[in-house]
Amino acid sequence: MNSEHQYVQLSDGHFIPRLGFGTYKLKEVPNSKTVEATKIAIEAGFRHIDCAYVYQVEEEVGLAVRSKIEDGTVKREDIFYTSKLWSTFHHPNLVQSCLERSLKKLRFDYVDLYLIHFPIAMKPGEELYPKDENGKIIYDSLDLCATWEAMEKCKDAGLAKSIGVSNFNRRQLEMILNKPGLKYKPVCNQVECHVYHNQRKLLDFCKSKDIVLVAYGALGTQRYKECVDQNSPVLLDDPVLCALAKKRKRSPALIALRYQLQRGVVVLAQSLKENEIKENIQVFDFELTEEDMKVLDGLNRNFCYVAMQFMSDHPNYPFADEY
Repeated sequence: MNSEHQYVQLSDGHFIPRLGFGTYKLKEVPNSKTVEATKIAIEAGFRHIDCAYVYQVEEEVGLAVRSKIEDGTVKREDIFYTSKLWSTFHHPNLVQSCLERSLKKLRFDYVDLYLIHFPIAMKPGEELYPKDENGKIIYDSLDLCATWEAMEKCKDAGLAKSIGVSNFNRRQLEMILNKPGLKYKPVCNQVECHVYHNQRKLLDFCKSKDIVLVAYGALGTQRYKECVDQNSPVLLDDPVLCALAKKRKRSPALIALRYQLQRGVVVLAQSLKENEIKENIQVFDFELTEEDMKVLDGLNRNFCYVAMQFMSDHPNYPFADEY
C-alpha cells in the first residue's frame, strides 16, 4: 500500500496523498456516524482527509483521527489533513481566527493544507450564509490578494504547512500568481472534477504553473437536494462508464477515481458505507489503458453538479468563465 506512487509532491516540497477521504455533508448524519466513517477510512488505508470549517464536522473528524493515533494505527504526521477558510472570514484580520477555530475543534496544532474555500467574500459574522431580508447573500468587498497575504501568514506561523485555493478559475489563479510581492503560490486548486466535467483546460493550466488539481465530486457528488438539481444525470449510472467497469471487472466508482489518478489529479472519495470506503482504496490495484482513458475523456460535457447559482450575480463568481 505504501508506495511512493501514492503521493504527489507539492510545489512547496510537501507530499499530498493522491487519494483523499471527503467529509462534506457528514453533518447531515449522526455525529457517531461521522466519527465511525472517518475511523473506517483510516483503518482502510486513507491518509488524506479533506474537511472544512463550513462542513461543521471538524470536532467529529478530529476525534476520529485522534482515536486512531491513540490506538497506534497512525501517527499525526501520517495524516494529511485539509481544512478551508470560509467566505465570512476573508478579511485579512479574520483569516487566522478561522483556522484557529478549526484547530481548536480538531485539537490539532496545525493543518497540512489550508485552502481559500471559495473566491467570494461574505459579510463577517457567525452566520455561515448571511442573507438580507430578501434572502440574498450579503457580500463583503475584499481583494482576494489581501486574503491570500493573510493565508501566507498562517503558513509562516506554522498553523498550516501548505496553502492553496478551491473553486478558483484561471483568472483568479493568475491574480494571485501575478500579485506583487507574492511569498508563496497556491500549491493546489480544489475544484469539482469528474468524467462529465473533466476540467481539461484548467488542469493543463494548473500543471503549467505547478499547481496540483484536487478533484471533488469525482463520483458525481452525493446529490444533496439543496445544491444539486435532482434531475441531473447520475454519473455512476452512465452506460459507457458502467460498460467499461464491467469489462475491467471493477465498480463504476473505482473507474471514475482511477481516471483522475491517471490524469495526475489528486482525487477525493466520499462514502459512509464501510464496503464502499474499503473498495475505494483499491484504486491503486489496477490501471486503465490509453483506450479506456480516451473513452472516458469522451464523456465530458462540461456539466457542473454544484454550480452555486445563488452567487452567480457576484463579479468573483468563478464558474462564469470558460475555465
